[in-house]
Amino acid sequence: MTFSWIWLGAHFSDKAKTMLTRKDKQKIIAKFRTHDNDTGSPQVQIAILTEEIKQLTEHLKNHKHDHSSRRGLLKKVGERRRLLKYLQKEDEKSFKDLTGRLKLKIAKRMQEEEDERIRIEEELNKKDEIKVEEEEAVEPAKEDEEE
Repeated sequence: MTFSWIWLGAHFSDKAKTMLTRKDKQKIIAKFRTHDNDTGSPQVQIAILTEEIKQLTEHLKNHKHDHSSRRGLLKKVGERRRLLKYLQKEDEKSFKDLTGRLKLKIAKRMQEEEDERIRIEEELNKKDEIKVEEEEAVEPAKEDEEE
């Protein structure tokens, strides 16, 4: 038996599960924590946000016109992306481990972008080193000409 009603244009159902239960959160925290009392590390926050994003995505497949939930989904995706960037910058090993365990596609793209940024920085550093070496080679030649 399905119990549902319409109130002010919004559809509510007892089958709709758009929030994580306390038990679900505790399971996620236990799985992704970094130490015994860990509840707020980036790894745990990312894992919780990922599960919430999955649930909201499923909800939006059935409720295409639920714009407030869509906005909430976008906010959660942005928050997860910021936390992933932070974790990638602070602890590369944990970032790779977590994204592998969560099977996040966005992390692969973030890693490619980071690798590209590092490659460009290295190229620029090499060019700067070559310019400095050329300038140093030119300066002694000028000093020799002045004498």
